[in-house]
Amino acid sequence: MGQHADGPDEAHRRPAGVSDETVAALGKLSEALECVERVRGHLYSLHQLVGHADLMLDDAVQMFRSAGHRDIAERIVTELLGRNVIAGRWTFQIVEDFDDGYYALFRDVDRQARDQLVGGRRHLYEAEMKERRRSRGRPGHEARPGSAG
Repeated sequence: MGQHADGPDEAHRRPAGVSDETVAALGKLSEALECVERVRGHLYSLHQLVGHADLMLDDAVQMFRSAGHRDIAERIVTELLGRNVIAGRWTFQIVEDFDDGYYALFRDVDRQARDQLVGGRRHLYEAEMKERRRSRGRPGHEARPGSAG
């Protein structure tokens, strides 16, 4: 297949014989994976924010001790500082379990479905939507980088 002068590149064109229903299903799977990618980002935010808060407790302990509140400082040190956020786990363990389990499987299912059904092509649904929605010949509406229209 040659390059179309005014359309998506080869990597974003539907292979012959692939139905609208298949492209839509792959698009929905991709959309779901994008949600999971956002979840992963939020987990990393959780990991970093909890870690930062735990380190800030060192200053709070010192400040309570300096202010004469040794009982509060000791409770922070013995009950809160370094505590698991869920049973048996710090946030890095939650992130690792998520990455190695659910996230890895989700990515694998998405990749395998694309490989099996459309030769690994990504974002076909979006590429076809772009073709329907863009104004051919208008600046900023090119099909791909370096194309004229």
